[in-house]
Amino acid sequence: MFALLSRARMSLARLASSRSVSARMGRRAALVLALPLLAACDPSMMPASGGASGTVDTTKPVQVALLVPYGSAQAADEALAKSIENAARLAIRDLAGVQIDLRVYNTGGQPERANAVTVQAANEGAQIILGPVYGGSAKLAGIAAANAGLNVLSLSNNPSVAGGNVFILGPTFENTANRLVRFGVSKGKRNVMVVSGQGPAEAAGRTAIIQAIGGNGATLAGDQTFELSQNGVTAAIPRIAAAAKSAGADAVFFTSGTDGALPFLADGLPQNGISSPAQQFMGLTRWDIPATATAEPGLQNGWFALPDQRLANNFAGRYSAAYGSAPHPLAGLAYDGIAAIGALVKTGNPNAFSAQALTRSSGFVGVNGIFRLMADGTNQRGLAIATIQNNQVIEIDPAPRSFGGAGF
Repeated sequence: MFALLSRARMSLARLASSRSVSARMGRRAALVLALPLLAACDPSMMPASGGASGTVDTTKPVQVALLVPYGSAQAADEALAKSIENAARLAIRDLAGVQIDLRVYNTGGQPERANAVTVQAANEGAQIILGPVYGGSAKLAGIAAANAGLNVLSLSNNPSVAGGNVFILGPTFENTANRLVRFGVSKGKRNVMVVSGQGPAEAAGRTAIIQAIGGNGATLAGDQTFELSQNGVTAAIPRIAAAAKSAGADAVFFTSGTDGALPFLADGLPQNGISSPAQQFMGLTRWDIPATATAEPGLQNGWFALPDQRLANNFAGRYSAAYGSAPHPLAGLAYDGIAAIGALVKTGNPNAFSAQALTRSSGFVGVNGIFRLMADGTNQRGLAIATIQNNQVIEIDPAPRSFGGAGF
């Protein structure tokens, strides 16, 4: 669905170089689930393939180490850490017949600190690691956890840190791209053009979309990129439109988000003869965040993916009632992690936290719907397809409730 908050967020400030554009960009708050991936460190530090495992006495409290960025130099990390911890404790209260001994460890948002506290947690008896958030921290925590024979359920969405004993809970570009392309094919939208900004995060999204096109019976109508600047977007729009017409594209898939180039593309392409739904616009990010984005004329009739809103809204309401504020967008991932741990412990399987158990095909149910962990450390999540009509978000294909149904 979208990617999660990044420390090195790609700046599109240059898009706002004129007064009119500045005004438009000023109306767009930072996208909650934005495109840049959580940073990762050196891939050569990846733990060996094959998840760790350890036996669990399911009749006693299970010790879970929660790694969160308390003590970070980034002010926002403190609120993030608190929301994650709150969601985890809310999930524990919801478990029936399972006892969780949750112990919180402060990473400071730093990879080296995440590694050190993982060693500490293992020495203190942790049986599984939940967190950390950032990709680089997850990588180093994974190495320490592997040495202790533990698996890690990271809140990252970065596939490059997944694998071995590290499983990521964050929604991935690949999952969102597959859902949208598969749905498009079912509606006759098979000739898909990809449009992406020239930056590392959007390039990752572009790759995910192209792979989804190849894996779901669609055809790549074209692959258009643009410089991440006002001039770059403006200059690219006629070229993108001409290429879409020449290729007979019946869908255009954007990697950019509502806080970046997307509104400019979605407004400019119709002026050049390419508009949705004739050439169905699709997006890799949430188009309903911020709420004001739904009033963008160019986004009307476009498609995007989002979690099961009934479950997500229920969680938000319960969290607010318990803690007096709305949950951070990443908080639900912590709830999901505890829900998965609880479901596995409840089976009574002494190998509940082995890679085989964690990757069970039936998956789990969390606050954003169904999800399952894959053998490569990534995940699949059940997503709904939505559109925007008359400035309102309309669900046009519900999120699947099981992994055997439509949507997968």
